[in-house]
Amino acid sequence: MNKIKYFIQFLLIFLFFIIFKIIGIKLSRILAGKFFMIIGSFFRSKKVTNKNILRAFPNIDNISKKKIEKDMWSYYGKIFAEYVFIKQFRLLNSSSFVELEGQEILDEIKSNRKPVIFISGHFDNFELMAMLIEKSGVDLAAIYRPLNNQFINPFMEVIRKKYICKKQIKKGISGTKEILKYFKKGTSIALMIDQRVSEGERIDFFGEDALTTTIPAQFVKKFRCKIVPVHIERGKNDKFRCKILKPIDFEENENIEKITANLNKVIEKMILKNPGQWIWTHNRWK
Repeated sequence: MNKIKYFIQFLLIFLFFIIFKIIGIKLSRILAGKFFMIIGSFFRSKKVTNKNILRAFPNIDNISKKKIEKDMWSYYGKIFAEYVFIKQFRLLNSSSFVELEGQEILDEIKSNRKPVIFISGHFDNFELMAMLIEKSGVDLAAIYRPLNNQFINPFMEVIRKKYICKKQIKKGISGTKEILKYFKKGTSIALMIDQRVSEGERIDFFGEDALTTTIPAQFVKKFRCKIVPVHIERGKNDKFRCKILKPIDFEENENIEKITANLNKVIEKMILKNPGQWIWTHNRWK
């Protein structure tokens, strides 16, 4: 039954991608943004989304809550449309579609030749962060979660490896070993730390315990490496602003739980800055 459902999804997405290719990026963003605002809540639990927003904003009024949800679906749709044009993003001069802050930090990482752990969350077109870091000349491997749909996933893997970041690591136990192998060879690692992971630790996130990956903290303890937070947001006319934040150098006596809690606080601040551009649909606190 799942195979039939996934195949139908694949056909629909393929059809949309053909339409997007024909009408161009500007109209595709508008169409997909409007479409996702209409159909989004039918595919993702509205109850989970609302509960998540209330965790971060316990005193929020209904109008503001609906605006966050509406904005999220609109941006979700735009991201979907932009996958068709990801090659274009890769080939374009970065300054034409994004304002990059912190180039000097990336230059220092390159010159030091010491790998770091880049961390972020699912903010707007999150795929562009790894692309920009790699395009800047940093030796990078990005961790990704394979899609459940076995028809779409191979297609997405090709896109990621060809245009986003050549070195891709599947999330999971085997992936953790691969991360270690790459890191020891001097390759920096990029990963999202804002989703629930079954093998994680229960760490405070917006006032409630949430299963959180401890990989960055483990690497800090083992290699004394730096953590570099990265944030991206969409501005006017769909031009992005990507900020490479100052590297965090943790004290030697800080334990894994404390380091992970501090990193969750970093993600919280990013979410609060622009809540409509974070994906609230994941069951983060399950």
